[in-house]
Amino acid sequence: QVHLQESGGGLVQAGGSLRLSCVASGPTFTPYTMGWLRQAPGKERQVVASIDRGGNFQYHANSVKGRFRISRDNANNTLYLQMNSLKPEDTGVYYCYADPTATLAVDTYWGQGTQVTVSS
Repeated sequence: QVHLQESGGGLVQAGGSLRLSCVASGPTFTPYTMGWLRQAPGKERQVVASIDRGGNFQYHANSVKGRFRISRDNANNTLYLQMNSLKPEDTGVYYCYADPTATLAVDTYWGQGTQVTVSS
């Protein structure tokens, strides 16, 4: 089992910054591919960023490219998402995930989500 605990969400004005963290724990956790998925009201879920096991390759959705940056600290089993120049459309629940097969299949582990609200 793998447990993922997110933190760092909150309310921020447009143009502001937040840093999300996700700590992974559990007897079976190894450095899987990890990422952040956003569920915005009335919109489809979107993977906003992901990072490979070693932290060498990152993906950022076009909507956040240049503003968000994903990183990880494998020594501390922690995933980060630095979010700058936030926009109201970034509002949503952000879920951390750990993906053993890098395919978002049914064996993917999910955190409980953290709310990010960006006011205009």
